[in-house]
Amino acid sequence: MGRHMAGILGALVLLGFAAVPAKADLKLCNNTSSRVGVAIGYKDREGWATEGWWTFDPGKCLPLLKGDLIAKYYYVYAVDYDKGGSWGGKAMMCIRDKIFTIRGFDNCKEREFTQVGFFEVNTGEETDWTISLSGDKSTP
Repeated sequence: MGRHMAGILGALVLLGFAAVPAKADLKLCNNTSSRVGVAIGYKDREGWATEGWWTFDPGKCLPLLKGDLIAKYYYVYAVDYDKGGSWGGKAMMCIRDKIFTIRGFDNCKEREFTQVGFFEVNTGEETDWTISLSGDKSTP
């Protein structure tokens, strides 16, 4: 195959990649040296929900929610599995130790869940957003 033909094939391959639509997801990148567990909170058509746990190895980025984002605000709580501590905030929501999906954030204790503070992520109503965790934890 001549150089001219190889150049045309290379251009076609690049065009093929350019035609692929961008994936719109809520992603999280673990920019720490520890494995972390992540839970999220959000409001959808059925009301408020929290879900967990996703495990992220150091330096990995993965989707938490796939598809176009439907809310402006999402909430995150993360636990450092290796060094201890967590990333959280003031938005109190329900979690549990095992994999979960919990509807609503009221009466966590009465429903036998643990209530913790999630930090708020303002996506600015974008359809695609990436959250980055760093070494700055809210608790030791």
